Amino acid sequence: MEWERAKTYLLIFFLMLNIGLGLLLFFEDRRYTLTFEQERRIRTVLDQNNIILYDLPVRRFPPMRPLHVTGFYYDTDELIRIFFECAYTVERSQTFGGYLYQADDRRMTISNGFVFLEDPNGFRRWGDDRPVLHAEEMTHARVVNLTAAFVSSYFPGFVIDGDPFDSDDYGDGIRIIFRQSYRGMIVHSNFIEFLVTPVGIYQIEMQFGRIIEHSGTPMMIFSPDEVLLTFAQRVGHIAQAQPISIRDMDLVYFQEYISDQPGPYSAMPFYRIFTHQDERPFLINAFTNVIID
Repeated sequence: MEWERAKTYLLIFFLMLNIGLGLLLFFEDRRYTLTFEQERRIRTVLDQNNIILYDLPVRRFPPMRPLHVTGFYYDTDELIRIFFECAYTVERSQTFGGYLYQADDRRMTISNGFVFLEDPNGFRRWGDDRPVLHAEEMTHARVVNLTAAFVSSYFPGFVIDGDPFDSDDYGDGIRIIFRQSYRGMIVHSNFIEFLVTPVGIYQIEMQFGRIIEHSGTPMMIFSPDEVLLTFAQRVGHIAQAQPISIRDMDLVYFQEYISDQPGPYSAMPFYRIFTHQDERPFLINAFTNVIID
């Protein structure tokens, strides 16, 4: 009888403990979630500064940790295997600040952490019999399929950054960017950028380090409304002459200081603010609320 009563007390205790922990998690979650009142206030400030905010996708801002990333280093033999049909035919030479690899009209340079490939005939692997695209066939969907097939084969950790149908038209071609994803978050400084023309993939530019792991303890980051206030203070004088419209905002990791030395280096959480007026996003350090130029 006493044991049955003790079990009842234990069940009640654990039930109350779970309820208490649930309440703590609930209030902790709300602590790092933007309230409707905060959103209303920041929209008012933006309107007063002639800045239009279409949406506010970042609403949660829990503490985050830096991400350890190595310096920019590449396995040259692996890149040659990917980009050239036969390693024995590749001419190798040293240029000012880097190295040049060439076979026929295809050229690859590696310099200051950047890998740049150019092929005026359109990059394709041996045995690839896909026809050359005509100008009228240069649709974003075809470009996405072409570049995504390349990335999934050789750099599977990279994903299309943003809406591929908003990619920049560049003369007779379309530019599209892939960035590395780590545990669901974009690493802005690890990227592969393509220029696709009617001949196919005309240029590839890439830069990335190897992601190691998160480091340190979680630290508080600034809330989205505080970051938007900093943004308004930076561009307010411009917006007075011409309205600025924010089309997107997200949280990413960004390695501000780059090097080809081993490292490791810290990629910090950054807010990205995209506008219709600028090709590149504004980058704001989530730990310090400072815009980098």
